[in-house]
Amino acid sequence: MTIVRNLARRDYETVWRAMSRYTDLRDENSADEVWCVEHQPVFTQGQAGKAEHLLNTGDIPVVQVDRGGQVTYHGPGQLVVYPLLDLRRAKIGVRDLVTALEKATVAMLSAFGIAAAPRADAPGVYLLEGPRSGNKIASIGLRVRRGCSFHGIAINIDMDLAPFLRINPCGYAGMQMVQMAELLPQAPTWQQVAENFVRELLLTLELSPAEWQPLEENVLAQLSAEQQELSNG
Repeated sequence: MTIVRNLARRDYETVWRAMSRYTDLRDENSADEVWCVEHQPVFTQGQAGKAEHLLNTGDIPVVQVDRGGQVTYHGPGQLVVYPLLDLRRAKIGVRDLVTALEKATVAMLSAFGIAAAPRADAPGVYLLEGPRSGNKIASIGLRVRRGCSFHGIAINIDMDLAPFLRINPCGYAGMQMVQMAELLPQAPTWQQVAENFVRELLLTLELSPAEWQPLEENVLAQLSAEQQELSNG
């Protein structure tokens, strides 16, 4: 059984430290987990990130992180999903995971009547139809350590997109972002999108069905604190 956790709204660094620590502590018997979260406003700059793509970050913090990719924005109204998977155990390649994240997003959006697809030249999911065709609705950035994945995908549901104008999203100057709320008469809830997406992701990866569980506050805090101590040590 794959454990899925709703972390609700959290600051980025606490969750980043916690998932990194979970990845380092897990062994061959540890459960695969999928964390669904909504972050406070933050820009995250990946390992390949270049300062030139940070245009005018203003009062929004910038966090240098250990995922792949360039800069992106996270904020309220966005679904961020972190698949903490033992890829070696499941015989899943990194490219397979990226493809699965894209396919699950396409299937989820289709269920809400939105046509979208990945692009061969840039990870993520983009609209296929209408006046916003070509705009990006989901961004992907992963890290694999010890054969296990963390970081993940961000899907724009109903959020303030203005901060994306302060950066070159994913390193592309002029990249236009879009969200589900702009494409539907009524935006789905965060929980509706999360449940639909996770179901599609596990089906695509042929993993066991999800069991939704809370992540206890003390566990999250402990994992985050341990990782911070290691980073400072």
